[in-house]
Amino acid sequence: MQSSLIGKIEKAKRYAQEKERVTFSGLTVQFRGDNNTYTTSYGDGKWHCSCHFSSTWGICSHTMALERMFSDMLPEEALTMPLDAPH
Repeated sequence: MQSSLIGKIEKAKRYAQEKERVTFSGLTVQFRGDNNTYTTSYGDGKWHCSCHFSSTWGICSHTMALERMFSDMLPEEALTMPLDAPH
């Protein structure tokens, strides 16, 4: 393997451990809930989910789960609930 590629692999390993280097500005996922699969996304400073609850309340278990999963890498405005809220 070329030494330049080895250096990039080592750098990637270090970066992967330093999550504070990353801030999401947009994200779209397919979230498999208990009853269906939903398109859940973050963009333009807002969460969106295709589930019915989100269309009424603007937040849902799917968006809140993603907030918890990626809290270290989301901008402040993406965090709609306290991270120390009961699990």
